[in-house]
Amino acid sequence: MSVTPEDRRYMAAAMRLSRWRTGLTATNPSVGAIVVRDGAIVGRAVTAPGGRPHGETQALSQAGEKARGATLYVTLEPCSHHGKTPPCADAIVAAGISRVVVSLTDPDPRVSGRGLAILRQAGIAVDEGVLEEESRRALQAYLMRQTKGRPHVTLKLAVSADGMIGRRGEEQITITGPAARAQVHVLRAEMDAILVGIGTALADDPELTCRAPGLETRSPLRVVLNRRLDLSPASKLARSARQVPVLLASIPSPREQEEGARRADGGDDASTLGRLRTELAAAGVEILETRSLATLLSTLAARGISSLLVEGGAAVAKSFLEAGLVDRILLFEGAVTVGANGIASPVTGADIPAGFRLLREAAFGPDRLTEYERSP
Repeated sequence: MSVTPEDRRYMAAAMRLSRWRTGLTATNPSVGAIVVRDGAIVGRAVTAPGGRPHGETQALSQAGEKARGATLYVTLEPCSHHGKTPPCADAIVAAGISRVVVSLTDPDPRVSGRGLAILRQAGIAVDEGVLEEESRRALQAYLMRQTKGRPHVTLKLAVSADGMIGRRGEEQITITGPAARAQVHVLRAEMDAILVGIGTALADDPELTCRAPGLETRSPLRVVLNRRLDLSPASKLARSARQVPVLLASIPSPREQEEGARRADGGDDASTLGRLRTELAAAGVEILETRSLATLLSTLAARGISSLLVEGGAAVAKSFLEAGLVDRILLFEGAVTVGANGIASPVTGADIPAGFRLLREAAFGPDRLTEYERSP
């Protein structure tokens, strides 16, 4: 059966459903599913918080007997393996669905075409690739973790009119207005983790939580890059670590790794480091020692982290860019001028790194957002 404009319309609706749970489904992707019979939606659902139950089984349950002979629209190939729940492909067959329209094949090696094969073997008509490009963007974090073994990385920068992200030796400077800052909190709610460098953590003492009304419970894991483990136990991050997890990632330079080995037998430095470790651990902060940004990202992916928002500062942003680990850039440009002692942004609207293409532009009051994605 050929794909129709109605198929694309229902798939677009399923994709909108999938956005409801972005950042809330743990290691599973947020998948939208819609059951249509005789031109009417009889069941619709999205992956539940925590990743189970899946969208397909919920939509089928909602449709009940009306699922027999109906069409199922689903943004990602139904699973075919036995995990904590039975395969969705088997549930679709049992429900009597006559046709399944799928946007993307699941790259998970436990599925990857097997779900569609089960459906076809049962005599169900299957159409693939409907709004595929749009679904790839919607599920880009899950796809990145499955195919590259690391989270999808978004670099967010707030840049002044003179190309700065802050000022040295002073308190935090507000570069963008309330509308743009509110948008950042919504962005945090969609992420699995946020990362900043220790410079930002010490200078700004940020919370890095989601404080948008209605989204307060959706704060992601907070990661701080801190070579010397000098995050203060009195910081807002440490004091709130038992409510919203904090991971302190130590990536020492080669020289520091060598010096650390020499200090391993004891001394004042080792004693101070041990005390800080104890105090931070008592506050609920997890400490992770790793050798590189790439290794850190692999470790996060192994924990089920699919999306990472890098919020600052300049050195951290530059490190991620130079390592080729940035997939998307969100550039918020304000009308404020920082002036003397400004900290130059590693990216400005006039100097976008090679390999990135403009995706969209938006305005939030007087501030402008430009979004870039890495070219395939």
